[in-house]
Amino acid sequence: MRRDYTERGELLETDLAATWPEQFARWFTDALEYALPEPNAMIVATADASARPSARTVLLKGYDERGFVFFTNYTSRKGTEALENPQVSLVFPWFPMQRQVIVCGGVERVDRAETEAYFATRPRGSQLGAWASPQSQVVPGRDAVEAGLAEAVERFGQDGAVPPPPHWGGLRVVPETVEFWQGRSNRLHDRLRFRRTGDGWVVERLAP
Repeated sequence: MRRDYTERGELLETDLAATWPEQFARWFTDALEYALPEPNAMIVATADASARPSARTVLLKGYDERGFVFFTNYTSRKGTEALENPQVSLVFPWFPMQRQVIVCGGVERVDRAETEAYFATRPRGSQLGAWASPQSQVVPGRDAVEAGLAEAVERFGQDGAVPPPPHWGGLRVVPETVEFWQGRSNRLHDRLRFRRTGDGWVVERLAP
């Protein structure tokens, strides 16, 4: 199972935007125009207090110069690990475009107002689901999940306002490095990385 990357593009220092948010915006726009399925899907890797890693796919819900935001149950495995050991890595696997974006950095909670504003935009079923599911916990069967949903419907009714649960909210990954990876032939890929320093950001080329 070997596939050589065709020359779909290159990533040279002269092509790079001045800042990582600008460069990410360029590539994210390209991913949208390429019609990738769920271009905001990203792999989130965390580790517990004993450094045992875990990874899963979640959806990016916002980004700016402060970092990348996703939302979760804080008592889930990823939420617990991210808050116990606040170092996270993200990967945007845009393989059809022969691109990846790889982020490493710290984690912080977003403020409650930001969580409430986002939660209000979610479909009602997703709002109720946030109350219904003890995410990552062992349950006896699917019936327990359905019962949780029924309890949430009974609590909030068919059309009453649904607030975010107190254990649910946003996490922001505050980048220390943001790497832009462009596939090239012969495995000689282009890898340009923005790295935070005490004086700002520097750009480095990494060997493929």
